Amino acid sequence: MLLLGCIKEVSDYELAISLPNGLSGFVPVTQISDAYSQLLTKQVAKGELLEELHSLPDMYSPGTLVRCVVTSVEKSADGRRSVKLSIDPKKVNNGLNSTALAAGMLLSGSVLSLEDHGYLIDIGVTGTHAFLPHQKAKNYIKAAKKGPDLKIGQNLNCLIVEVKNEGRVICLSIDRSEVAASIATERQNWTLSNLLPGLVVKARVQKVAPLGMKLTFLSYFTGIVDFMHMDPEKSMNYSPDQVVKACVLSVHPTSRAVRLTLRPPFLHPGGAPRQLPGQCMGAVLEEATVKAFYKQFGAIFELDDGTLAFARLKHLSKTRKSFKPGAFKEGCKHKCRIIDYSPMDEMCVVSLKHQIIEARFLQYQDIHTGDVVQGKVLSLKPIGMQVKVADGIRGLVPSLHLSDVILKQPEKKYNIGDEVKCRVLECNPEGKKLILTLKKSLVQSKLPVLSSYEDAKPGLITHGFVVCAREFGCIVKFYNDVKGLVPKNELGSEPISCPDKVFYEGQVLKVMVLKCEPQQERLLLSFRLSSKPGPEDKWKYTPKEKQEVKYQIGEIVDVKILKKKDNGLEVSILEDEDNVVAWIPTLHLSDFVATSKLLWHCLQEGDVLPRVMYLSDKGEHIILSRKSAVISAVQEEQVVRSFSEIQPGMLLTGYVRNVMPFGVFVEFPFGVTGLAPKVSMSDKFVTDTKDHFVVGQTVIAKVMSIDEEKQRVLLNLKVSECSSGDSAAESFALLNQYFKELKEIRDLLRRGEPSICELVPGKGVRLVVQDVREDGSALFSGSFVTGLTVTATHYHLGDKNIAPGEKRKALILHVDALTSEVYVSLREELLKRRP
Repeated sequence: MLLLGCIKEVSDYELAISLPNGLSGFVPVTQISDAYSQLLTKQVAKGELLEELHSLPDMYSPGTLVRCVVTSVEKSADGRRSVKLSIDPKKVNNGLNSTALAAGMLLSGSVLSLEDHGYLIDIGVTGTHAFLPHQKAKNYIKAAKKGPDLKIGQNLNCLIVEVKNEGRVICLSIDRSEVAASIATERQNWTLSNLLPGLVVKARVQKVAPLGMKLTFLSYFTGIVDFMHMDPEKSMNYSPDQVVKACVLSVHPTSRAVRLTLRPPFLHPGGAPRQLPGQCMGAVLEEATVKAFYKQFGAIFELDDGTLAFARLKHLSKTRKSFKPGAFKEGCKHKCRIIDYSPMDEMCVVSLKHQIIEARFLQYQDIHTGDVVQGKVLSLKPIGMQVKVADGIRGLVPSLHLSDVILKQPEKKYNIGDEVKCRVLECNPEGKKLILTLKKSLVQSKLPVLSSYEDAKPGLITHGFVVCAREFGCIVKFYNDVKGLVPKNELGSEPISCPDKVFYEGQVLKVMVLKCEPQQERLLLSFRLSSKPGPEDKWKYTPKEKQEVKYQIGEIVDVKILKKKDNGLEVSILEDEDNVVAWIPTLHLSDFVATSKLLWHCLQEGDVLPRVMYLSDKGEHIILSRKSAVISAVQEEQVVRSFSEIQPGMLLTGYVRNVMPFGVFVEFPFGVTGLAPKVSMSDKFVTDTKDHFVVGQTVIAKVMSIDEEKQRVLLNLKVSECSSGDSAAESFALLNQYFKELKEIRDLLRRGEPSICELVPGKGVRLVVQDVREDGSALFSGSFVTGLTVTATHYHLGDKNIAPGEKRKALILHVDALTSEVYVSLREELLKRRP
């Protein structure tokens, strides 16, 4: 069967294809084209990478329409059907022969080879040589942005421009404007045996029915348009004898049934259907309105934003017996969840099943490193155990991670079907790769999850597992393949001569980070948890008793900057005869995270910072804060000094300590911490917690509940819940503080980078064009912008054609002092408005 499909996902080994009516299929890497398969075979035989063989992601992009042929439909053990497809022109164009080829025909081709004047294209027709001149390919190559040339195996929508020698030689074009304008006509002599999906035709409405309509096209062909493929804007207004533009969706080989679509994106060959924004996937919708119900297929719903969604019959109720057709009359409202998107139907696919609406995970993207998940044992193999986490989500527990100790006979401990509690070691949604651990000490660990080298701050204590023990020390691994070295002298308080006899592979141990170089991915660790930082990081500690007597939390002091370090400032407290040294973390320089980074950038050693608050003396050194909202909260006594003082309903000012997939940890002055779970984080729907909060951000939190036994505090961070009443005054106070700090930064910048301070948004400047980039943006230079990168995007060049060396008037849009970048516009409408 021939079908038009849309590429949904691209991996190294297959293309996932969206098919009409919510179906999907897969094109294996061996079903691209003959030339591509030959290169694959050659690479395997040689055992080394071939320069001319490009991976599928280098050639194919999601959203591209392709013609496919069904090669097989396989049924898996759990009853699911898997549709295997091919986009090989020999199979897709099987019905064509050289005598049937005519100018104006649109068909699939695949790049065979690169020649001096163009490309040889495989169109799957024996005895025909197809040639694509460079001139007819250059616009397509530029727009596709996949490199300077077409690649062997690349699938193309080809338009026949000229037929020579009775079809033995044909000339092609892939120019987007020419392809988009092509329409299949009677003169091209299409027959039922060679009719191709993707052809755009002029058709006449023959009959309109509730489930679709019948069309006639190309004189004697008839085709069906089902209810999902009418134009949603015109679906109720079709009438017999009306002439419409339609696109062939599928051709059945035996019944010769032709299905068509009237949806606008398909009515120009080479078009692309609308894609669903990623954040909508998995969204739960409280009220979706039934638009139409089809008893054999399912129901169409209208969502809040006016878009349409489809629910298959089996997704309308838990079981067939519990299904009540009366609940799906037009206008009825139901709770549902978006579980998929069908680009070929331009519709979300939803489910009303309670277990799917409540499911924690729907796709690999919902799972984060460090998550604790429940799974079911599917199989036990020498490589490890396969676990089903949810429908369509499977993970692997490597044999090393089946237990805290190495299991010689795992089948004695685990049976197929057992429920197991695992922790996610690594999740790669693109490659659908999920690695889990069953080591109890990792699953139950309450220590921080170390999943990137950037998170490995000196002094951090966490759990890791030994992957190698040698005479030089131990290599310890964490989450996301982060690993580090515990040198021999850091293995214990006593010298260990043979580490391989003391430590074993897979052993879980607590380790402390000594040093990390994220860019080099180097990590130095210690098993001696009480060991202090190295001599170069030593603080001038004062005895703890002395500090506690001298300074109270909330006390305001002036400080002088001694040293700038990567994540903060080392300062000395002024008017203190003991020269007490303290630490201001970068994130505590301001209530605003972006401002904190700018302040750190502008401040210099020797600068004096007034009115800094004593925050804590955890970790044996004083920590200070300059967050004005936190300082105000302490001074106005709107704080809790201990867990016992917390009451539900309180509004407290604090700062984000950690952002986890399940929620946000907030710390308050005097050390009390609480958790805002995912559901209470934002007034918006939260898919990824990291999109809403960052570590160090100042927040106002409302206490929801307290658990005295476990000493836990649950918080609400929804803006609608966390206002003290006069929200306008609060907002103006925050804005006022923000602008005050910006002025302070501007004054600091004047000292080191005076030129950047003169560049204010809205100011007009004269610049010299330095370079025009491939993406259409331009770089500028000028005497007053020396040392700065001045850029205008393609949009902000307006309709002006510019060349290097020209002088141009421009308007400053934005100045980024942190990266020394200036963004400008040459658009006439903006330059005219300038005062």
